[in-house]
Amino acid sequence: MENELPDITVDVADNDDIDDIEPVGEEASLYEHFRFVADRGQNAMRVDKYLFERLANASRNRIQRAADAGFVLVGGKPVKSSYKVKPMDIVSVMMDRPRYENDVVAEDIPLDIVYEDPYVMVVDKPAGMVVHPGHGNYSGTLVNALAWHMKDVPGYDANDPHVGLVHRIDKDTSGLLVVAKTPDAKTNLGWQFFNKTTRRRYRALAWGNIEQDEGTIEGNIARNPKDRMQMAVTTDPDTGKHAVTHYRVLERLGYVTYVECILETGRTHQIRVHLKHIGHTLFNDARYGGDQILKGTHFSKYKQFVNNCFAVCPRQALHAMTLGFRHPVTGEEMDFTAPLPDDMRSLLDRWRSYISNRDLE
Repeated sequence: MENELPDITVDVADNDDIDDIEPVGEEASLYEHFRFVADRGQNAMRVDKYLFERLANASRNRIQRAADAGFVLVGGKPVKSSYKVKPMDIVSVMMDRPRYENDVVAEDIPLDIVYEDPYVMVVDKPAGMVVHPGHGNYSGTLVNALAWHMKDVPGYDANDPHVGLVHRIDKDTSGLLVVAKTPDAKTNLGWQFFNKTTRRRYRALAWGNIEQDEGTIEGNIARNPKDRMQMAVTTDPDTGKHAVTHYRVLERLGYVTYVECILETGRTHQIRVHLKHIGHTLFNDARYGGDQILKGTHFSKYKQFVNNCFAVCPRQALHAMTLGFRHPVTGEEMDFTAPLPDDMRSLLDRWRSYISNRDLE
């Protein structure tokens, strides 16, 4: 949509599009949608006024909210709406998704709808489904499916960033996502995520025996300079995005641990990166090396068992199980749960059986 400014959305959980499209600057999950270079004779002007004069369909209030959320950059750095634009400044407006190269096409793809009313919808996304259209994935995405489902909803436009998904999870992560059906609902929900008042819990199977029953992983996340397809915890406090993951061990299964992860922040690949950082890569997470046998024995029987597990759950073992938020219209606190999908349940059962039999030997 020409000259539209992003509403308040946030970099929540993992971003599947990051794998295919290179974002601008060091903001690993933000994508440049508009760029302006100030004239050499530019008089000092607040950046919100500067953009208001150049973006036809954006209100000054919306520009200010976008700046407060870190979506307005000057010289690659976020600025507040009071920032004074100077000659030759490069002013960028970012979104948390790539620009759609083509209009979103409605596709009749089944959706597992957990809840729906005139303002919001909660869906349980299966593993393997891309969330947003992007390079190499212009059809078959969750956004295409939502466009079909809401093709008769007045005012809903899948190409309009003011409605739709408020957050994302990876292509190969399953679980719950909330969709805003009106602009006001998206603004409200976006602020809830931004202010960390939502409730999100994930279930994961990680390599190794996590020693502590519970704990917190904290560390800025940025793009891995050695592998642009990965994110990593950075030791430089001035780079990356602040990220906090709380975890609780649910079950110890010998060479793997079944764990619950609670997101305090939501960064690209956050759970995957944080668990790898403490030495417990997600089981079968190919991007981060979890599709190799990282713990266990060298016996051929064990290798065969693990390879069978990889086949049973052919993706990272990560599921967005619960999601809670305040309804953007009624104010009611709402909580939803998506049961573990079949592949992760079968994976856990196999490890339980393996450990049980090993203990009998």
